[in-house]
Amino acid sequence: MTGLATAPEATLHAAPAAPMRIVPHRRWGSSLAATLLVLFLAGFLALIATGGGVRWAVIPGYIFDPTILAGVRLTLVFTVLAMLIGTAGGVVLAVMRLSDNAVLVNLSRLYIWFFRATPLLVQIIFWFNIQLFIPRIVLGPIDLSMNALISAFTAALLALSLNESAYMAEIVRGGLNAVDRGQAEAATALGFTPLQTLRHVVLPQALRVVIPPIGNQTISMLKTTSLVSVVAAQDLLTRAQNIYARNFLIIELLIVASLWYLVLTTLASIGQHFIERRLGRSHGEPPPAGLGRFLRRSVPVPEDGR
Repeated sequence: MTGLATAPEATLHAAPAAPMRIVPHRRWGSSLAATLLVLFLAGFLALIATGGGVRWAVIPGYIFDPTILAGVRLTLVFTVLAMLIGTAGGVVLAVMRLSDNAVLVNLSRLYIWFFRATPLLVQIIFWFNIQLFIPRIVLGPIDLSMNALISAFTAALLALSLNESAYMAEIVRGGLNAVDRGQAEAATALGFTPLQTLRHVVLPQALRVVIPPIGNQTISMLKTTSLVSVVAAQDLLTRAQNIYARNFLIIELLIVASLWYLVLTTLASIGQHFIERRLGRSHGEPPPAGLGRFLRRSVPVPEDGR
């Protein structure tokens, strides 16, 4: 009885238990692989930096060279025009593909199949040499030479736009299919014409679905424009090639071009991020972390908040 009576008192005066210590699970395999990869990357960068084959000092002088800047401007022009024409063509092809007319459906399928199944480089060369198939265009009093009509710029823009239309058609078709059919039926019941239903009801809702892939296509187009250098369309890569053909600074000029492509694609990615954030907020979704919030989260904060 004495022991039972004194047990609660001993428990009350016992020292508080030490806080439980959580020991993280150590993954030695992944840590070893990460260490080896970092060492390999550091060794590779050190090999490039100390190889002596690259004249690093001349690179800053070419970053803002007028010839390079002119190439940057033309690359942006190619990207914007090709995306605008490609998006408009993609909407038309997607609507044709979803129509009830079998001819329109099959023509749209044929177009998408052909331009997706042939390399873009081949299409660029084909349009640049279109005068071999059609030397002249004669329409009544109008007589135009194809050589004068299709320049390197025109051939490159035609190839980029027509090829992009095929890919955009599939993206837009996916967005249109994502809109519930009841929306179109309700618009029809309210007296909307098919064109009004498409313009005011279906396309605005499909826009939220297609914006992320359109952003990816724009970033991809920025880099794809470098293919037009095969017809000397004076884009960024062509301008860099023209310079290193004279001074033989091949790697240096390619690094300059790569730095500009990195800047342009990064800016495009930031723009895509904010557009998606804006569209998500308009549909009641929680906004993703902004750049400032992302940077704040990346910095460890002390437990006392200081």
